[in-house]
Amino acid sequence: MSSPEKTYPNYLQRARKAHYLSQEDVAVLLKTTSQQISKWETGKQMMGVDKYIILAKHYNLSVDYLLGLVDQPKPLYEE
Repeated sequence: MSSPEKTYPNYLQRARKAHYLSQEDVAVLLKTTSQQISKWETGKQMMGVDKYIILAKHYNLSVDYLLGLVDQPKPLYEE
Protein backbone atom coordinates (compact mmCIF):
# COMPACT_ATOMS: atom_id res chain seq x y z
CA MET A 1 0.00 0.00 0.00
CA SER A 2 2.58 2.53 -0.98
CA SER A 3 0.62 4.51 -3.57
CA PRO A 4 -0.93 7.80 -2.41
CA GLU A 5 -4.48 6.82 -3.38
CA LYS A 6 -4.34 4.03 -0.81
CA THR A 7 -3.72 6.16 2.23
CA TYR A 8 -6.23 6.36 5.07
CA PRO A 9 -7.50 9.85 4.12
CA ASN A 10 -8.51 8.50 0.71
CA TYR A 11 -10.33 5.60 2.37
CA LEU A 12 -12.24 8.03 4.60
CA GLN A 13 -13.26 10.07 1.58
CA ARG A 14 -14.19 6.98 -0.46
CA ALA A 15 -16.42 5.67 2.32
CA ARG A 16 -18.16 9.03 2.64
CA LYS A 17 -18.76 9.32 -1.10
CA ALA A 18 -19.92 5.69 -1.36
CA HIS A 19 -22.70 6.63 1.07
CA TYR A 20 -23.53 9.79 -0.90
CA LEU A 21 -22.69 12.06 2.02
CA SER A 22 -21.18 15.52 1.91
CA GLN A 23 -18.48 16.66 4.29
CA GLU A 24 -21.20 18.68 6.01
CA ASP A 25 -23.29 15.52 6.53
CA VAL A 26 -20.36 13.74 8.16
CA ALA A 27 -19.56 16.83 10.24
CA VAL A 28 -23.07 16.71 11.71
CA LEU A 29 -22.70 12.98 12.44
CA LEU A 30 -19.34 13.51 14.16
CA LYS A 31 -20.35 16.80 15.83
CA THR A 32 -17.59 18.79 14.20
CA THR A 33 -17.13 21.12 11.22
CA SER A 34 -16.80 20.43 7.51
CA GLN A 35 -13.39 22.12 7.71
CA GLN A 36 -12.29 19.47 10.21
CA ILE A 37 -13.59 16.70 7.94
CA SER A 38 -11.51 18.21 5.13
CA LYS A 39 -8.39 18.15 7.31
CA TRP A 40 -8.95 14.47 8.08
CA GLU A 41 -9.65 13.58 4.45
CA THR A 42 -6.52 15.36 3.23
CA GLY A 43 -4.33 13.88 5.95
CA LYS A 44 -3.51 17.23 7.54
CA GLN A 45 -4.73 15.90 10.89
CA MET A 46 -5.47 12.50 12.36
CA MET A 47 -8.96 11.62 13.47
CA GLY A 48 -9.52 10.26 16.97
CA VAL A 49 -10.43 6.65 17.64
CA ASP A 50 -13.90 7.65 18.86
CA LYS A 51 -14.67 9.16 15.45
CA TYR A 52 -13.48 6.04 13.62
CA ILE A 53 -15.83 3.94 15.73
CA ILE A 54 -18.79 6.19 14.90
CA LEU A 55 -18.00 6.07 11.18
CA ALA A 56 -17.43 2.30 11.20
CA LYS A 57 -20.86 1.75 12.73
CA HIS A 58 -22.54 4.29 10.46
CA TYR A 59 -20.95 2.96 7.26
CA ASN A 60 -20.94 -0.68 8.40
CA LEU A 61 -17.24 -0.86 7.53
CA SER A 62 -14.37 -2.27 9.52
CA VAL A 63 -12.08 0.22 11.17
CA ASP A 64 -9.07 -1.47 9.57
CA TYR A 65 -10.43 -0.43 6.16
CA LEU A 66 -11.06 3.15 7.27
CA LEU A 67 -7.49 3.27 8.58
CA GLY A 68 -6.15 1.99 5.25
CA LEU A 69 -4.77 -1.22 6.74
CA VAL A 70 -6.67 -3.39 4.25
CA ASP A 71 -7.50 -2.66 0.62
CA GLN A 72 -10.94 -4.19 0.43
CA PRO A 73 -13.84 -2.85 2.49
CA LYS A 74 -15.14 -5.37 4.99
CA PRO A 75 -18.48 -5.03 6.74
CA LEU A 76 -18.41 -4.41 10.45
CA TYR A 77 -21.62 -6.41 10.88
CA GLU A 78 -22.79 -9.36 8.84
CA GLU A 79 -26.23 -8.78 7.39
